[in-house]
Amino acid sequence: MATEILMPALSPTMEEGTLAKWLVKEGDTVTSGQILAEIETDKATMEFEAVDEGIVGKLLVAEGTSGVKVNAAIAVLLDEGEAMPEAGAAKAEAPKTDAKADTAETVEAKATTPAAARGSAPAPKSGDGTRVFASPLARRIAADKGLDLATLTGSGPRGRIVKADVEAQGSAAAAPKAAAAPAPAATPAPAKPAAAGMPQGMSADTVRKIYADREHTEVTLDGMRKTIAARLTEAKQTIPHFYLRREVRLDALMAFRETLNGQIAARGIKLSVNDFIIKACALALQAVPDANAVWAGDRILKLKPSDVAVAVAIEGGLFTPVLKDAHQKSLSALSAEMKDLAGRARNKKLAPHEYQGGSFAISNLGMFGIENFDAVINPPHGAILAVGAGLKKPVVGKDGQIEVATMMSMTLSVDHRVIDGALGAELMKAIVENLENPMAMLA
Repeated sequence: MATEILMPALSPTMEEGTLAKWLVKEGDTVTSGQILAEIETDKATMEFEAVDEGIVGKLLVAEGTSGVKVNAAIAVLLDEGEAMPEAGAAKAEAPKTDAKADTAETVEAKATTPAAARGSAPAPKSGDGTRVFASPLARRIAADKGLDLATLTGSGPRGRIVKADVEAQGSAAAAPKAAAAPAPAATPAPAKPAAAGMPQGMSADTVRKIYADREHTEVTLDGMRKTIAARLTEAKQTIPHFYLRREVRLDALMAFRETLNGQIAARGIKLSVNDFIIKACALALQAVPDANAVWAGDRILKLKPSDVAVAVAIEGGLFTPVLKDAHQKSLSALSAEMKDLAGRARNKKLAPHEYQGGSFAISNLGMFGIENFDAVINPPHGAILAVGAGLKKPVVGKDGQIEVATMMSMTLSVDHRVIDGALGAELMKAIVENLENPMAMLA
């Protein structure tokens, strides 16, 4: 029987994706576990595997198509010897919720349901003891809604209950209650003062009208840009930022780095200043363990390892890959890992576990000549260090004489819910001491 392959939910929050590349063509025979396509989410390009075997009857979505909704049909799979049905027949014979179509549900269920629950939950049974067949996602939704699966009729193959069946039953059950409940009186929202020259809540149409007579190019937001906009808006609106600023003298570090690079050049390794900054921050989090923490809504989680995220600029956005256990790794190991993560980030080949997590982040714009700036915290991190360029400046030496030194400005953006001012200052002091005494980081 012809079955539809649906756009899978490759993460719990995925709503749509881009079908970047088909790895099969119409007429190909596929087996379970074979890679069918590469799909771009808002952050990465991921492979999509087949869960059944069959013949690719038709590819419904062309390569490069963006905005494909989760659970939308992207291809049709046929059994051996089966002909591609007519469009109308395909709909009748192979509803979206059959065994193959349930692929996306299965992926979503796995992403949102604990492993123990998936593996050990018994299949529901009807009153006469007959097993009720239902997808994992349908079982979870039914449990959330308090519905008895034995009372539902499945629309999947061989009567299997799928997500649509449970949601339809839930909607039907909720309808009488909704009709009986009196509608609450509408309370007008209080008017908010508008910023000078810019009304609050300005719509996209309003903005377009303002610039209608000015030459411009309209850039459609992709998934990454939408995610960045949403997360940073959330960060600035909900995280009480405060900022700590310090200058660090880099002369000892620059000399030490030059010596080390000369000694390890034969191994093809060249350490950057950023490698030393990563190591300095990782060791500082160990020296000030109360600052190695993240905000978890109703509590603070204090981490034991130093998992340091580093912002990497890519076309159209940025990634923050995480160097886990950075305090335990050598400078050369951190350098090699950072180069690998940055390279794959620019090609959107990072897996979610490589850019999620961490308690602390580093954003370095020094290579662009930026002297100092304030970075926005990436939730749920407790802090982010903004690093500027190293510049030669006149300073007062230990003997009171004016001398030239290489100075670098740093700003620590701190979440006040997680880290108080004195604790943040202690962390910043530890970072500066590590950078000004680089040999001690190797001890």
